[in-house]
Amino acid sequence: MQLTSKDQDLKRGVDYIGVTCVFFCHDGKGNVFMTKRSKACRDEHGTWDCGAGAMEFGETLKQTVLREVKEEYGVVPKKIEFVHTRSNIREHDGKKTHWVVNLHYVQIDPREVKIQEPHKVDEIGWFPIDRLPEPLHSAIPYDVQMIKAFLNKTYER
Repeated sequence: MQLTSKDQDLKRGVDYIGVTCVFFCHDGKGNVFMTKRSKACRDEHGTWDCGAGAMEFGETLKQTVLREVKEEYGVVPKKIEFVHTRSNIREHDGKKTHWVVNLHYVQIDPREVKIQEPHKVDEIGWFPIDRLPEPLHSAIPYDVQMIKAFLNKTYER
């Protein structure tokens, strides 16, 4: 099948289902890293968010997380744990979007974090998972529930 110039302008998550890896980076001591989205972001300006990035053709989930954490925060993860997969169907700019979200819990060294896209970030911070800043990105509350369930199951005492 030959692609036309029109086909090459298709947008992930809008014209076809996009695949993304979402990651809550943590310090190994119960705190997660969050960034406040600036006006340079695609949507939900002024909300607190964790990291995420689209999967590229030929990548595994782990490769996507490794690449995106390095691209966004300038750090190589110490540990990557897969948590959950879900569909995120919502509306953006009057258009329906559909992404398959692969959620991860990723340990990083807080001392190594360097914001690689400062124009997209108004503030940063480390927060206990039970006391996140507000307002949150619309997808975060469900992902937090999944992280908490994962932690309770994985680290039962």
